Amino acid sequence: MTTTTVPARPATNWRWSRLLLMGPAFVAAIAYVDPGNVAANLTAGANYGYLLVWVLVAANAMAVLVQYQSAKLGVATGLSLPEILGKRLGTRRRRLYWVQAEVVAGATDMAEVIGGAVALNLLFGLPLLAGGLIIGLASMLLLALQSARGQKSFEYAILVLLGVIAVGFVSGLFVNPPDAGGALSGLVPRFEGTDTVLLAASMLGATVMPHAIYLHSALATDRHGFSEDPAVRTRLIRATRFDVAGALMLAGVVNIAMLLLAASSLRGIEGTDTIAGAHAAVTSALGPVIGVVFAIGLLASGLASTSVGCYAGATIMGGLLKIRVPLLTRRVITLIPALIILGAGIEPTLALVLSQVLLSFGIPFALIPLIRLTGKRDVMGIHTDSTPLKIAGWTSATLIVGLNCVLIVLTITGQS
Repeated sequence: MTTTTVPARPATNWRWSRLLLMGPAFVAAIAYVDPGNVAANLTAGANYGYLLVWVLVAANAMAVLVQYQSAKLGVATGLSLPEILGKRLGTRRRRLYWVQAEVVAGATDMAEVIGGAVALNLLFGLPLLAGGLIIGLASMLLLALQSARGQKSFEYAILVLLGVIAVGFVSGLFVNPPDAGGALSGLVPRFEGTDTVLLAASMLGATVMPHAIYLHSALATDRHGFSEDPAVRTRLIRATRFDVAGALMLAGVVNIAMLLLAASSLRGIEGTDTIAGAHAAVTSALGPVIGVVFAIGLLASGLASTSVGCYAGATIMGGLLKIRVPLLTRRVITLIPALIILGAGIEPTLALVLSQVLLSFGIPFALIPLIRLTGKRDVMGIHTDSTPLKIAGWTSATLIVGLNCVLIVLTITGQS
């Protein structure tokens, strides 16, 4: 545990210094604009127009709360969520808990590699297996940057990629703007049959992801360390709110832009149930330049999210098993399942969808302990959640877990 000695600062200077403390939330926000989000949001817009805009707005609001709670836990305790659970669970329970957390982290990482491979195929016609290898090597370079230059350099690299993702998925709206009235009507919560319930649950599952919950607490402690001074921790937590709000607002804009793009340009077009089909439709409807920009955004999404996913897996292993595996070693190991899937010729979009279902199983194991811990005075001290925050946290947890249970049930039973 690192103890920081941050001196007291005038209020005005502290407001400006919040900008210098931003970064961890933008790394965690990559989980909210990964290839799984692309698949879910494009499908929603292409099949149902503006109907499910409200789902993304609600999911993003819940994500802000969840990621703030995770970062707050790290700042208040100096420990990540996996580290706290590792100290509180017995040996057998801790190992079993690690197994499920490792499975969902691996599923996340696998999906991101696949998404990046699809992007390279769209851009350059590379075979998916070769694309997966290139994404794996490129993510190693990003992780090597983190190992050699520290977290700030890694955050800057991820922030650049996040900017590319935003341009890639927002640019199409300037060519074919969405219908303002239709978009506003999509803010009214409603469904149209079981298919839309399943899709809404998929969108939520692709938004609030277990590995981001585990990771953000570690990112906060790695960046800020731990201060024995409650006043310093309070100021850091306030700065964290600013960081989370900015990062998740950007991620929310990108997600909603994907859906609006599909609703305005892909509605009713056949073949948009796959990323490759959606790319072809975007290129046909908006021109080759927008098609290339879209594919570049997907490539940045896959590259950034697989690096962050690998980082999350290392955090989980270190906290629960108390084993530190070098990030590059872990990158090599976790690359293997994705390469097997790509080499076996399994349809990439199907693999992405199934990975989101698997992630749904892991959400309660990350989310419920987080809400419980941030509500405990023996853990958080003076930073314990207020009653309104506890109510908001448990309400969000109930909705997220409930909708993901719906996703699992509908997927297993094959209802449509």
